[in-house]
Amino acid sequence: MSIVINSPLDMHLHLRDDDMLKVVAPLSATSFSGAIIMPNLIPPITTKNKLIAYRKRVIDASKDSSFNPYMTLFFKPTYSKEFLSKVKDEISAIKLYPAGITTNSEGGVSGFDIKELKNTLNAMSELNIPLAIHGETNGFVMDREAEFASIYEMLALNFPNLKIIMEHITTKESVALLDRFDNLYATITLHHLLITLDDVAGGMLQPHLFCKPIAKRPEDRASLREVAFKAHPKVMFGSDSAPHPQDKKEASFCSAGVFTAPITLQLLTELFLENSNLDNLQKFISTNAQNIYNIEVPKKEVILEERDFIVPTKYGDIVPLYAGEKIKYSIKEIIC
Repeated sequence: MSIVINSPLDMHLHLRDDDMLKVVAPLSATSFSGAIIMPNLIPPITTKNKLIAYRKRVIDASKDSSFNPYMTLFFKPTYSKEFLSKVKDEISAIKLYPAGITTNSEGGVSGFDIKELKNTLNAMSELNIPLAIHGETNGFVMDREAEFASIYEMLALNFPNLKIIMEHITTKESVALLDRFDNLYATITLHHLLITLDDVAGGMLQPHLFCKPIAKRPEDRASLREVAFKAHPKVMFGSDSAPHPQDKKEASFCSAGVFTAPITLQLLTELFLENSNLDNLQKFISTNAQNIYNIEVPKKEVILEERDFIVPTKYGDIVPLYAGEKIKYSIKEIIC
């Protein structure tokens, strides 16, 4: 049996830069029609010139004309409406990081004072620029996302015309927010649909499963699966595929991030089939994102089949999820 996915989208993707960009960009561009590209480089993408230059590097590295990188800026509370008006046509969203909460986020927001944020957020509302947020506090690691719920509520209430994307949600509390506020949406990763904290640290520590936000409890995963498998209209796929060199993952100061880009579609197909929701995969992987972001996407048809695929142990110097293991589905053909 062949399974067809039309114009798959990854609404949260890390491509890094330089040599790593050249390794990982083609792995997404080959099978996806487009992706929201994260701006947390060193230094972060904060100007129009940096944005345009990075987009060109992504396109050059992708080597696929049917892949569209949807670019983002790194949030700064000092962005003016004049500046945002000039850059609006070049971006699909602005990404907000709490300062120091994850990889390359040191220049993020410290505190969430409405007075400091309102000018930029009001301008974004008027210009219809979505705000994507890494929603974690600096509290106890298992509680960080749940604690951030009050900040999501504050932003949703104070900026009702601002489209807010809760990135890579991991908790049942975040899922509950979707139906409480009209302007809150969410991305969900592949790895958070697959694993819990027990997979990361219940036995021998698995550094290649360590990410931020960290995987949570079985009941949290169940909540994520419920809205993903039903293709809740406010939920979309975002891999948060985050490549790091092997020596940065298998280290005493392990970098956070799970690299899933090369096997995303195969594993999502298997997961949705196992849970009798294959009919909703198209919405989760593309249609919902098109509606939420109001974007047009390049046409691409990805045909998968039930055929064993051995996951490579490495792509360049990056170890993927399930490295060396056998998965059930393979990509048979891609038609652009």
